[in-house]
Amino acid sequence: MSESIVIRIQSPDGVKRINASKRETAVMFLKKVAKEFGFTNNRFSVYVNRNRTGEISASQNKSLHFLKIKHGDMLFLFPSNSAGPSSEVMDTSATVPCSQPIGSPQVVEDEIDQYLSKQDGKIYRNRDPQLCQHGPMGKCVHCVPLEPFDEDYLNHLDPPVKHMSFHAYIRKLTGGADKGKFVALENISCKIKSGCEGHPPWPEGICTKCQPSAITLNRQKYRHVDNIMFENHTIADRFLDFWRKTGNQRIGYLYGRYTEHKDIPLGLRAEVAAIYEPPQIGTQNSLQLLDDPKSNVVDGIAAKLGLRKVGWIFTDLVSEDTRKGTVRYSRNKDTYFLSAEECITAGYFQNKYPNLCRLSPDGHFGSKFVTVVATGGPDNQVHFEGYQVSNQCMALVRDECFLPCRDAPELGYAKESSSEQYVPDVFYKDIDKFGNEITQLARPLPVEYLIIDITTTFPKDPVYTFSTSCNLFPIENRDVLGETQDFHSLATYLSQNLPSVFLDIISDFHLLQFLVTNDVMPLQDSISLLLDAVRTKNEELAETWKKSEQWATIEQLCSTVGLHPSELHDYGTIGGASHAASSSMWSCLHCTFMNQAGTDQCEMCRLPRT
Repeated sequence: MSESIVIRIQSPDGVKRINASKRETAVMFLKKVAKEFGFTNNRFSVYVNRNRTGEISASQNKSLHFLKIKHGDMLFLFPSNSAGPSSEVMDTSATVPCSQPIGSPQVVEDEIDQYLSKQDGKIYRNRDPQLCQHGPMGKCVHCVPLEPFDEDYLNHLDPPVKHMSFHAYIRKLTGGADKGKFVALENISCKIKSGCEGHPPWPEGICTKCQPSAITLNRQKYRHVDNIMFENHTIADRFLDFWRKTGNQRIGYLYGRYTEHKDIPLGLRAEVAAIYEPPQIGTQNSLQLLDDPKSNVVDGIAAKLGLRKVGWIFTDLVSEDTRKGTVRYSRNKDTYFLSAEECITAGYFQNKYPNLCRLSPDGHFGSKFVTVVATGGPDNQVHFEGYQVSNQCMALVRDECFLPCRDAPELGYAKESSSEQYVPDVFYKDIDKFGNEITQLARPLPVEYLIIDITTTFPKDPVYTFSTSCNLFPIENRDVLGETQDFHSLATYLSQNLPSVFLDIISDFHLLQFLVTNDVMPLQDSISLLLDAVRTKNEELAETWKKSEQWATIEQLCSTVGLHPSELHDYGTIGGASHAASSSMWSCLHCTFMNQAGTDQCEMCRLPRT
């Protein structure tokens, strides 16, 4: 039997093969690893398992055969982030023990992923009285628990489930005798690998070592999100109101949380609690997003409320009969479900919000960011359809290899290589007129190969993270409708609601973001207590914040807006402090707002002082 063996070493830079011998000691083997990966010091560690157990240490004066490392095994290398001191340079002439490895930081997955990874996930079945010929304590093939990735079980659900959950897919990979020892959730790359010195850079040269592999599009067997649920109909109805009033399309970001979806083994659900509408330009058949300077602030508010950005939503609605209130059914199997341009946008968002994953060398794999389309259904009523694009589509979009077709929205186009960019070949499988499976070049590409559909639902018993009041605060960036967020609208909103339920009045996502982002008196540094009260539904905390000086000032600003200009000279209290209106304040005749003395323009309407 040959003594030479080949060991695979997986690192953040890829997989490399090391030629070794069964009789070779661990320290000699680690020297080869350091030379192959270009390490000049010992600030790296090699493990038998991906979860950093079974370290191969230089202090082990034992052979690879004794350590049970066989031909074809894969080991896992984790480099250190910080360079070691010069005294820790590896001595290639003597056997010295390695220092304590540090390794790259451990990936902290989302709470829902940590929870699902600890669940049993098996599908338990009752004893069949006809097929099971054993006692009540026994199990047979007819009643033994099924694995969460059992495709036959998923296909027989009502409705059938085409894609297993992501955690069921992980359970499938990490099952078996090896317990996932060779599992590697590697992200697809369409770019030339850097650092290849054997030839000139592209376009003068390329080799098999640095050339990205060709991509054959396949139906993704799993999905990262199995269900999208809006907490109540009010969220969706308020979003649709813009289209009802203008006929123009609208786009928004979904804020919510990820929870367990118990209808599917180890399933995950995206619960939507609010929709934020960013600055945009919408027409009857187009949408254009504008720069949003408040984006990070809104994300911060959502985080303090226990929410996060879980997806995006847009409308594609055309009225068919205004008397009946019906809409056109335009997205179906004969046209398209998502256009190529929408797939590219979805891929952009999914790349922007990746899914943290401990089994990936990059620390992330896929995305939980969802896409929802409000469009006409088969009954000519408004339906909400949920989607994601596959990880293959994410890679094509990230590396700028995918383009939409101008005249065919259902078709995309894989770019061709040029002197500026190398693009790997992209293929998909199709059935010809004779019933044979053929491989086609993705020029053009039917986008159905890239789409994963997700069920979108509303609960029987509505859930309300925010206010249930009939009188709601205006939504942001709807100035075209005459619906503005200012202190006049805040005064109107407060006057329409009873002051006895302050927590319910203030629990409005759009109101909270106005209080933090308004130009007159932003409360970004003093609203944490109120956000905690809204998140925990604590009325005592809300009442405590209500007594603060900041809220007193807000109330004074609201009452000032409602006064007539002739009455402003008698008003001299701002934020609980008394002032003489003639000496420390002046009134704006444009908008009936009181300003502090010494300012050259109105703080409310920004017009010159009058």
